[in-house]
Amino acid sequence: MSRNHHPRTIWTIGGGKGGSGKSFITTNMGICLSKLGARVVLIDADLGGANLHTFLGILPSVPTLSDFIKKRVSHLKDVLIHTGIPNLQLLTGAQDLLNAADVKNAQKRKLLRAIKSLESDYILVDLGGGNAVSILDFFLMSDGGILVVTPEPTSIENTYRFLKSAFYRRLKHVVTSYSVKSLIDEAMDRKNEAGIQTPYELLREVRRINEEDARRMVAEAEIFHPNLILNQVRSKKDIEIGFSIRSACQKYFGIHLHYLGYIVYDQDVGNSIRKRRPLVLENNRSKAAQCVTEIASRLANSHPMRHGTEP
Repeated sequence: MSRNHHPRTIWTIGGGKGGSGKSFITTNMGICLSKLGARVVLIDADLGGANLHTFLGILPSVPTLSDFIKKRVSHLKDVLIHTGIPNLQLLTGAQDLLNAADVKNAQKRKLLRAIKSLESDYILVDLGGGNAVSILDFFLMSDGGILVVTPEPTSIENTYRFLKSAFYRRLKHVVTSYSVKSLIDEAMDRKNEAGIQTPYELLREVRRINEEDARRMVAEAEIFHPNLILNQVRSKKDIEIGFSIRSACQKYFGIHLHYLGYIVYDQDVGNSIRKRRPLVLENNRSKAAQCVTEIASRLANSHPMRHGTEP
């Protein structure tokens, strides 16, 4: 049996506003996985401006993802770009995709199905910043959503907000009562009249409305296991922030957050970006490159390539 018929693993990289290093991590992690012999597709879904091609040192290309959305090409594989790195392909142009005013739900669902059908072992999706509904839906479509945060109060706060929004969005998909769905929508607003601030408080209110939906929410919380990468770490105290975020998510959200690891602050990162050459290729002995390599190895071990032998 061809390995193409086996499922691939999708990782979506998001969380909070831009500037936390999601594109840098997506690019270099994808290269690390490709160097392990896996077929990897990088998808640039950054609403603020697709830039993975810049990190890879290649020019923006035609056709793009927009051509698939607008039916100028029939198959998503027809807009894949060869990066020049063995086993690594790129899909770019996603700023059109995540513009909720332009892309209808049916188009979004079609694209999600097309992404899941790509012949690849790993698909890494760079979501960029923000927590718009389309971005949340892409984060939730994955086998493992990855949150990237820096050890700064604003980044941590944005990450909590993104995670709560994604979790509530997921809960809304599993409940059946219209009243409960409306309550979840209300709870998304931090200044809601019901005074709901945490998923635990939301669950308490749902139990008063519909016990069966409350049970569905508890079950969903048990299987929702997002991941965390702490970027630009400068001290041991910074490293411990990752464990603090994990504990807070369990205590206040009832969410099991997996701390994948951290990436140290390293001037070589900026140098590689200016050279438009990925750090793990430019200087794989740098401290940041070693951190990325270790995290990629953990991902590969937690979701090993699920394919058989070549046909």
